[in-house]
Amino acid sequence: MMAVKRKPIYVLILPRFEDIFHSFYTGEITKGVNLAASRLNVDFLVHITDRSNHAAWLDPTLLDRKYVDGILFADIDNDLDIVKKAIMRGMPCLVLNNIIHEPINYVAVNNYKASMTVVEEFIKLGHKHIATIAGDLSTQAGLSRLEGYNDALKKHNIEPDKAYVKIGGFLRTPARHAAGELFKLKVRPTAIFAASDVMAMEAMDVAKSKKISVPSQLSICGFDDNPLRQNSSIPLATVAQPLVEMGRLGLEMLYQISHGQAKLPVKEVLLAKLIKAESMAKA
Repeated sequence: MMAVKRKPIYVLILPRFEDIFHSFYTGEITKGVNLAASRLNVDFLVHITDRSNHAAWLDPTLLDRKYVDGILFADIDNDLDIVKKAIMRGMPCLVLNNIIHEPINYVAVNNYKASMTVVEEFIKLGHKHIATIAGDLSTQAGLSRLEGYNDALKKHNIEPDKAYVKIGGFLRTPARHAAGELFKLKVRPTAIFAASDVMAMEAMDVAKSKKISVPSQLSICGFDDNPLRQNSSIPLATVAQPLVEMGRLGLEMLYQISHGQAKLPVKEVLLAKLIKAESMAKA
């Protein structure tokens, strides 16, 4: 009896984090992968894994080409070894949201350049006391946005002040705490670049509770173009990332890689765009 040829199956690996099912980032990436899967007539499985224990990300079934045609890593927390392990087993792989300088396939957003653009816009508006609420620094996105902030200040001869750098980890409660710490400073920042819209909105809320007016006393810009920002009392400036495009392109390129149709390594960097709004004003 002849075996029925199965439909190609790709696995999207998502590291688990708080609110993963309400995450704008996760939703947009998955939407993009789904668009490509429909167009290519393939199946994809979502594999949600423990963020801290990377060794558990790849069980033997995931690495068997009889069952799986390729793995899409939605983020690898800067851990290249896990990708290399899959590649060594002959599994086609592509990483999303990480720019990698080794010959490993990726589709990513230029977080560094986008963050520099935000800080330079603040500087153009006359701000010199610019703080940041950084994201999760175990992720490349969090790290790159912080590096972009620091380098934009140095480029314009503003010495970065450690007191102006607080970690919010892309989470609400730490972001509220970070904003509170910034507002206690003797020389309070006149502008805050928050590495996500969720953190920016928490900072705006804390500012309101302390009677600090946005944007007349404090300018704020977020990152993500999260639909939640539509609920903001003042229109929030943000950075729009092509996340759906990143997910769509990621699976399309992985499909080509698994069929030997792509020129390797695949390295695609997508640009993000600053969206100006009322929350960003002159100093």
